[in-house]
Amino acid sequence: MRSSTLRPTEFVPLLAASVVGVYVLVVVGSTAALSDAAAACGGWPLCQGELSTPAVLVAIFHRLVAAVVGVLVVGTVAVGWRDATRRVRGALLVALLLYPIQAAVGAVVATGTGIGRLHLLAAMVIFAALVLALAWRLEAETGSDDVPETVPDPAPPAPEDDAPVSSPSLSGVEHIKATAGAYFRLMKPRLMWLLCLVAGAGMVLAGTPSVRTVVATLGGGVLAIGASGTFNHVLERDVDKRMDRTSDRPLATHEVPVQNALAFGGLLAVASLWAFLSVNLLTAALGLVAIGFYSIVYTLILKPNTVQNTVLGGAAGALPALIGYAAVTGTVGTVGLVLSGLIFLWTPAHFYNLALAYRDDYERGGFPMMPVVRGETETRKHILLYLGATLLGAGALAAVSDLGWLYGATTVSLGAVFLWMVVRLHYERSEGAAFRAFHASNAYLGLVLVAIVVDGLAV
Repeated sequence: MRSSTLRPTEFVPLLAASVVGVYVLVVVGSTAALSDAAAACGGWPLCQGELSTPAVLVAIFHRLVAAVVGVLVVGTVAVGWRDATRRVRGALLVALLLYPIQAAVGAVVATGTGIGRLHLLAAMVIFAALVLALAWRLEAETGSDDVPETVPDPAPPAPEDDAPVSSPSLSGVEHIKATAGAYFRLMKPRLMWLLCLVAGAGMVLAGTPSVRTVVATLGGGVLAIGASGTFNHVLERDVDKRMDRTSDRPLATHEVPVQNALAFGGLLAVASLWAFLSVNLLTAALGLVAIGFYSIVYTLILKPNTVQNTVLGGAAGALPALIGYAAVTGTVGTVGLVLSGLIFLWTPAHFYNLALAYRDDYERGGFPMMPVVRGETETRKHILLYLGATLLGAGALAAVSDLGWLYGATTVSLGAVFLWMVVRLHYERSEGAAFRAFHASNAYLGLVLVAIVVDGLAV
């Protein structure tokens, strides 16, 4: 990955602040509390309710933030208009013209008219316009001609050699520990905590699950993740040998024989389906789809053949949300689908950072990752665009669920941190910046999911 540092103009921090400010309005407007707050206030622009009422305080806060953000948006447009490109100006103009319209709709909502969805939709369009303006501005300021002249051909397969490598003699206990550790690594344990949180959030959003349902669903999820990871190791063992970040995997180093890994993965898959079937049939069906999608569709079809592998492959990470929701309700439901959509949109914003950091490694492996095929500038832009879509998805989740202030505060604060790390990535263009954005993405989703669980159980 190329490394260089640029200095942002004053327009970019203002534009990023406007994005965050409008997102605050989206999240506050998405929460169920806002409709009650508007009714409790009983007027606009001044509030006629009692200040001791929490709903009234929410309404006053929302209006004060709207006024401050409105001034910020106007100031941002004034500062950046002169040297902005045509498409940046177009996006800014959309936000500028829609803002008073959105405020007018908010005034109508405050008088009791039921058009709150239109108010929220206008705020989301303004947010999207500002994100587009920020992405295009950053592309203009930090972009470079880093697109490969030709798409690299897949690397030739490494010679087959399944003979075990020699290793230092180990005592009986040490050998057992090493072998157990190798099989454990086949299960990709680093993925488990986040995917289990996704399933847990799905269960909580669906209702109050029983202890038995939680144990069976999460247990089945761990086993399904282990099976998928094991099959992925088997299918990519030759490619893993060519890549620095994967060359020490158990099948690449022959710590585990291929036939043993296949048997281990099959055993995990059967055990996971048994656990899911103890919950309900739909949960088991979704679990089977998740294993098959990651092991076959993503690993064999998407990852080696299309630059959209990470985007489409996000469905694998999104399925635990549906599994968790179905475990409680026996259906997927609107809320489950929206949570699943949030995970799907987050995946490219998360993984493209890793693809940037390991660009050369993926090129050696022959994988058509976004930085390899379309260059680092285009990848950084897509990270920001998918981040904006992720935040909109989080706002939509607040709109269709009963999540409260903890969820709202978490998605706003951690979303702002994630956004700033991505902006820094555009200017620093280094592996360190890519890893910081990667870790910020993990922190964002992990803490948002924790907030969902806590908020959901509190309600």
